[in-house]
Amino acid sequence: MFKNILVPTDGSPLSTDTVKRAVTFAKETGAKLTFFFAKPDYPVAFYGEGALIDPTTPEKFAKMADQQAQEVLAAANKEAQAGGVACELRSTTGDIPYQAIIDAAKLEGCDLIFMASHGRRGFSGLLLGSETQKVLTHSKIPVLVYR
Repeated sequence: MFKNILVPTDGSPLSTDTVKRAVTFAKETGAKLTFFFAKPDYPVAFYGEGALIDPTTPEKFAKMADQQAQEVLAAANKEAQAGGVACELRSTTGDIPYQAIIDAAKLEGCDLIFMASHGRRGFSGLLLGSETQKVLTHSKIPVLVYR
């Protein structure tokens, strides 16, 4: 059925539950998992009256993002090993997470994206949407949303 499943994860409780369920799903279907972490890009500072200056350098920001990616992906790897499922760990930097997820799925040859329903509720959800909704809208690869 599925051979390689991309599982985006950000380390949140909902995402951690999704990783666990993805491991079970992969074991049942005989698939390999590719865990993916979308690292944020260095935020552009806007200067002007009343602007806050962030003392974090781009290099320090990148180092912190790399550290976070390593920690989140190591936890996912531990879950896969405990479940006896083969996995790969990937991360990339970008300012558009949903596009990074879709691009990673294509690059890794994944035939399914298995992700959490990170639902913003109410008016903010209507205005901002969620990364899951954006992946569902733009991906040509099937998406399984875990709630």
